[in-house]
Amino acid sequence: MSPSAKPAIKPASPHFSCGPTKKRPGWSASDLDISVLGRSHRAKHPKAKIQSVLIKMRTLLGLPSDYHIAIVPGSNTGAVEMALWSLLGARGVDVLAWEAFGKTWVADVLNQLKIQDARAIEADYGALPDLGMVNFDNDVVFTWNGTTSGVRVPHGDWIPADRAGLTICDATSACFAMHLPWDKLDVTTFSFQKVLGGEGAHGVIILSPRAVERLESYSPPWPMPKLFRMTKKGVFDTALFDGATINTPSMLVIEDAHDALCWAESIGGLAALIARVDANFAVISDWIKHTPNYAFLAHDPATISPTSVTLSISDDWFVTADAAVQKAITTDIQAVLADEDVAFDIGAYRDAPSGLRIWAGATVATDDLAALMPWLDWAYETVRARHMESA
Repeated sequence: MSPSAKPAIKPASPHFSCGPTKKRPGWSASDLDISVLGRSHRAKHPKAKIQSVLIKMRTLLGLPSDYHIAIVPGSNTGAVEMALWSLLGARGVDVLAWEAFGKTWVADVLNQLKIQDARAIEADYGALPDLGMVNFDNDVVFTWNGTTSGVRVPHGDWIPADRAGLTICDATSACFAMHLPWDKLDVTTFSFQKVLGGEGAHGVIILSPRAVERLESYSPPWPMPKLFRMTKKGVFDTALFDGATINTPSMLVIEDAHDALCWAESIGGLAALIARVDANFAVISDWIKHTPNYAFLAHDPATISPTSVTLSISDDWFVTADAAVQKAITTDIQAVLADEDVAFDIGAYRDAPSGLRIWAGATVATDDLAALMPWLDWAYETVRARHMESA
């Protein structure tokens, strides 16, 4: 079986990694304001830049006026851990997991914090767990968009307004790319290096008034590391949510995030970001309808992530091959595309089924995704032909 002809047009940018993701269109390091570097983050000008980032994020996301937002250490992982260690233990906990990071939060709740009244509600890669099983008398921990599986919750209707527990949402590949129902989310976390295309090391945590009330009315029984503390002497630390970071931030990361937020404002804000994501996903979805080689890993079309688009190979020859051959095939596809300067870093997550994972967030150009699609078919068919010849 011969491969199709090599496509003539390459993406202008081969950056399709799911994290860190592609920089915003036209990004240049020379555009960054480096006057904040080499100074104390507590000085007037650097602190004002941190505060500007917080204000821009609040405005772009459309946060309610009584919600609080802060930049915290440790990327999205640090923000989630801060929430788990600071807030859990007051009541039972349901943890939802259908991909790698959700399983990490399960391990934290059950094995590290050892909360007795806790249960995991899980599903395999490609599916969502049964959301009807969730007990909202408990605190609920979940990812909005499963970055490593390409499966997201389709909406927030499954979360009741009159819940007793808190909802803690890892939204790192959803914030700025999807509409989030803030009234249903008590804690929301994300990082700059996903939809904004920013740098790593810092995360963001958003708290509802219900989360603040929990912080002030409950003290966990375990020691609290300084990096996780959101209260001082039992009182909510408002300074943290006004730009007084817990530890020294990278002002270069802050400036880069500020640049991305300014770009988002310039193109029309959240609505424009989501429109770019939708246009990108439409390109991939239309191609999937016609390619004989690939399918979405997500089983239910309503749950397909439009940002971290995760593909399985559906060709019969591949499906019937053993796991080692499948792994070799997908590794070779990535190598072929990288050698052609067509696509970098698009392998499936290490714990996920063999396949490909393509970032289609707002910083990626729709034309680049349109150019990439025929290359995916060519690469698979080329690699398959090689393996069949050597078998």
